[in-house]
Amino acid sequence: MSFKELTARAVLLYDEWLKDADPRVEDWPLMSSPLPQTIILGAYLYFVTYFGPKLMENRKPLHLKQAMIVYNFSIVIFSVYMCYEFLMSGWATGYSFRCDVVDYSRSPQALRMAWTCWLFYISKFIELSDTIFFVLRKKNSQVTFLHVYHHTIMSFTWWFGVKFAPGGLGTFHALVNCIVHIIMYTYYGLSALGPFYQKYLWWKKYMTTIQLVQFVVITVHIGQFFFMKNCQYQYPVFLYIIWLYGVSFMVLFLNFWYYAYIKGQRLPKNATSKLKQ
Repeated sequence: MSFKELTARAVLLYDEWLKDADPRVEDWPLMSSPLPQTIILGAYLYFVTYFGPKLMENRKPLHLKQAMIVYNFSIVIFSVYMCYEFLMSGWATGYSFRCDVVDYSRSPQALRMAWTCWLFYISKFIELSDTIFFVLRKKNSQVTFLHVYHHTIMSFTWWFGVKFAPGGLGTFHALVNCIVHIIMYTYYGLSALGPFYQKYLWWKKYMTTIQLVQFVVITVHIGQFFFMKNCQYQYPVFLYIIWLYGVSFMVLFLNFWYYAYIKGQRLPKNATSKLKQ
């Protein structure tokens, strides 16, 4: 089979696959194709793993205090809003926390949930700025495999979630993530304000614990699906992916915990080098 024939077959399969997509989201920004987000994430990876560090190699770190204060507290406000919308569009207004299927109707509540899912997807691209700030401030030790993997995989896979299943039990981890981000970015915002606010950051040592609890809760919630006999959730494959999210992030955060709190190292010695391989 020639390359032209393979390409034609791939395009045909892609078109057939997209016929099952949610028509409500077709015209929303970035939702017509996964190509734009692939380009954005490719540029992000190139910048944070090669171009950015090379650019800053012989330069002084940028002082971005004001930008970071605005950025972090903006993420807090956005996360509070998304948390409220997830609750009002299902999780506090009818979802059972068990077999909650996707509502594909055009009812106000169903559309509200779909729109909230899209907002959460967009928030993942905004949060790529975390790594860019690290690079520009020459905090390269914080650009770990865990950090880059988390930001990239969440952004990429959520396109498929919004495109095919914006609602139902597959969105619970987004609600939990918003709650955790309210806490995390509040910490980052207060930290950016300067030494005077250090006394309000006594809970820093609990940040990794909060992250671990997040992944345990997500994994347990999704794990229910594997024991349900008649759950008609429309895209079970997403639930397997979310479960793998929870497990893989749990393992990576436990690894971080081990090095940071058991061995007393901020990072594994080869953490940064992994990004350059």
